[in-house]
Amino acid sequence: MKIKFVLLLVVLTAGFNRSQAQFFKNIEKQVGIPTSNNGGSFTADEAGQAIKEALTKGITHGVDLVSVTDGYFKNPTIKIPFPPDAQRVEDGLRTIGLGAKVDQAVESFNHAAENAAKAATPIFINSIKQLTINDAISLVNNKQQDAATQFLKKTTTDQLVAAFKPSIKDALDKVGATKYWSDIMTEYNKIPFHGRVETDLPEYVTRKAIDGLFYMVAQEEAKIRKDPMAQTSDLLKKVFGNAKF
Repeated sequence: MKIKFVLLLVVLTAGFNRSQAQFFKNIEKQVGIPTSNNGGSFTADEAGQAIKEALTKGITHGVDLVSVTDGYFKNPTIKIPFPPDAQRVEDGLRTIGLGAKVDQAVESFNHAAENAAKAATPIFINSIKQLTINDAISLVNNKQQDAATQFLKKTTTDQLVAAFKPSIKDALDKVGATKYWSDIMTEYNKIPFHGRVETDLPEYVTRKAIDGLFYMVAQEEAKIRKDPMAQTSDLLKKVFGNAKF
């Protein structure tokens, strides 16, 4: 009985190994990535590690840049503006000479994002770790320079918002943005014949802050893909130096 069981186990194992080998051969055929070491090529596992390393490098560097004073506020590409759905609030207040209050609120939104940015690093890295080997394989050879960043943005933004929002809310309170916003809405509601505006400020600032971080990650990914000087590890050099863009 034992002999029959062992023979069955050997047969099943051999079948599994053949299926696994065929799976990786199919990967190689579809996207042109060798799945075993061969000269200057790289394995599917190395592709996965490289994508994760590039994204981790991007978010770490990005957070370092935006988490300083004016990191958001003085970067026109990622600066957080007055909420679009409250545009009539801004217009109304500027019309009656309260533009300074609007400017003060906008500055506070950005300082809140800067203040909370450090908390984003572990949240982003946790999402990066969830990328599968199949994801990585398709992303390494993608001709889009920020393909991995856009994939991460598409698949993890809602989870990132949920995790990052408490830090943004605390930062909004800390820098006085919540009070500025309350004062603005109080002044606006004094203007006759204007409808009420209900903006979820923490939600809005969280999403804009995350958009800014994704932008920074995308810039770093693009550099790693095309600039050998940005490929700061042997793994990045091996994978992105041999990828077929």
